[in-house]
Amino acid sequence: MPEAARRLVQGELVAFPTETSWGLAADATSERGVAALLRWKGRASGQPLSVLVEGAGSLAGLGIELAPDAARLAVRFWPGPLTLVCPLGSSTSPRFASGVVSERESLGVRCSPHPDATALAAEMAGLGAGPVTATSLNRSGQAAVASREEARSLCGGIGDPALLQGDECGGGPPSSVVDCSVRPPRILREAAIPRSQIESALVPRSTAQAS
Repeated sequence: MPEAARRLVQGELVAFPTETSWGLAADATSERGVAALLRWKGRASGQPLSVLVEGAGSLAGLGIELAPDAARLAVRFWPGPLTLVCPLGSSTSPRFASGVVSERESLGVRCSPHPDATALAAEMAGLGAGPVTATSLNRSGQAAVASREEARSLCGGIGDPALLQGDECGGGPPSSVVDCSVRPPRILREAAIPRSQIESALVPRSTAQAS
């Protein structure tokens, strides 16, 4: 893991496993790293990138204070396949590279239960670097990578990501995505976590008990 973190700090890319598919990491504060990621994926710079966090306790350092709706979702589903899009504060957030934060000053955050993803996020945090991007390992328009064998075929060449050694990915559906920068929250992608479970988690406990 230290070698992967060293590469990321230097602006390189690293492929890492999550509980769903393989992810593609760049230091989200590195202009060089994020530019390399967008170039490798062939992704437009106007599409913001989500980042990987160790848990809800890491969000304050990114300038995010979870609103009640987002906090309920984090308690219910993190760590797990759920990306929350949250508004950024202006005073404490790090300087993210161009292409990470949306035009509305919001940031997608993802907390994976996969031990390798967690260790990578923790290693970067320990260095005072990052966070790292949590986008999927694939060229734009292609399917996410669901096995180490597929990941290996995309890694190792000049300009390609380095392949993180460790466990295989979980192979599950992609993370569901909920925009918590608006009220009520809006489900942007229904995937690993069904809409019914998300909507149920958004109901305050007192209201649910009263009904």
